[in-house]
Amino acid sequence: MTEKLLIVDDDEFICQVNQEILTEEGYQVRLAEDGLAAWQMIENEPDQFDLILLDKHMPRLDGMGFLKRLKSNARARDVPVIMLTGDNRQQDVVEGLNAGAYYYLTKPSPREMLKQVVRNALDDLLRKRDLHALIGQHAMGLRSMTRAEFTLRTIEEAKSLAIVLADASRDPSRTVNGYSELLLNAIEHGNLGITYEEKSRLLREGNWAEEIDRRQRLPPYSERKVCVLLSRLGNAYTVTITDEGDGFDWSKYLEFDAIRAYDLHGRGIAMSKAFSFDDMRYIGCGNTVTTTVVPATNAAGR
Repeated sequence: MTEKLLIVDDDEFICQVNQEILTEEGYQVRLAEDGLAAWQMIENEPDQFDLILLDKHMPRLDGMGFLKRLKSNARARDVPVIMLTGDNRQQDVVEGLNAGAYYYLTKPSPREMLKQVVRNALDDLLRKRDLHALIGQHAMGLRSMTRAEFTLRTIEEAKSLAIVLADASRDPSRTVNGYSELLLNAIEHGNLGITYEEKSRLLREGNWAEEIDRRQRLPPYSERKVCVLLSRLGNAYTVTITDEGDGFDWSKYLEFDAIRAYDLHGRGIAMSKAFSFDDMRYIGCGNTVTTTVVPATNAAGR
């Protein structure tokens, strides 16, 4: 499948340069001169694009105004948005991340950085679409569940369990990405001991999956498991995830931080807290996290 990208920028030169780079990579690329023109495209067909490169400062409808409209549209809200900005004021970056931006790039962007960020964002979108496509498979069997315990070790098991937990919570569209992020963190950073800096390097080099597979076959990592407890009390669903790692300084990852806005990862925990759960908190050294979901009365799977 050829991914479809939209570049929204009133700078004709930047549009042409980015379009050339991304077209050479095999993407279908369309252009919009400002946020209003882009929104008219989205209104006609909300799910036609797989990724949007969005300038912050534009006439008629600026980047933040467009981003807020996009994230309020149920069919388009999962499309990753990479913000393009000529400045990097921290308060502007945090505002964009809080509004749902996937990443920030300064203008003009280095060719290789643009290509890598776009590819990572599209891979993340594909993973999320795969998760959402499987929602509903376990819903009927879990409706009467009040307590369940699970153990897992691999990335594939984490993806499968994220779907089970999302179905059980009766609010799967909202929660599945959050459960997936936390379970993946428990494996890669917890049980496998991959540090933030190591993951940054592995992503840059394209070796992340290979390193995950390598460590899972080596002691002591091969014996470690993630334990998950699901419980329901009334209309509230609580999930506790515990890994066998040494923990981490979780406090600095709960909120969006402009310092990490230009990293290729590091926003999963903050995004889960902001968009997936009604409550989320880490316990002790950080190898245990608890989430609570109170599904809306009209949530899917109810």
